[in-house]
Amino acid sequence: MAELSQNELSDEFFILGLTSNGKQFRPSDWAERLCGVMSCFNPEGGGRNAHLQYSPYVRPTVVNGVKSVVVNTKLREIEPMAFHFVREFAKDNDLQIVEACFLPPPEEK
Repeated sequence: MAELSQNELSDEFFILGLTSNGKQFRPSDWAERLCGVMSCFNPEGGGRNAHLQYSPYVRPTVVNGVKSVVVNTKLREIEPMAFHFVREFAKDNDLQIVEACFLPPPEEK
């Protein structure tokens, strides 16, 4: 999987698995499904096993116990329609969007 630079890390937003009124979004595997659909958007092309890995631009995570998806805005440059699809998915399902950047955990010493 490709490593993203510090500049790219700051250009992200989270789609939280919570509706605007705070209810948990269903189905419970929505984040993995959405990321699976977007897996073909890989800077390295992905090769034969592209369908077995998530795109570095759209990846599942958990934020404060809530399933979420981290979306790198670089996807807009690579494939505007895919970026639009992800944003509209969140809008159509009334999901919360948070502009932020994903910080990897500090390395253990």
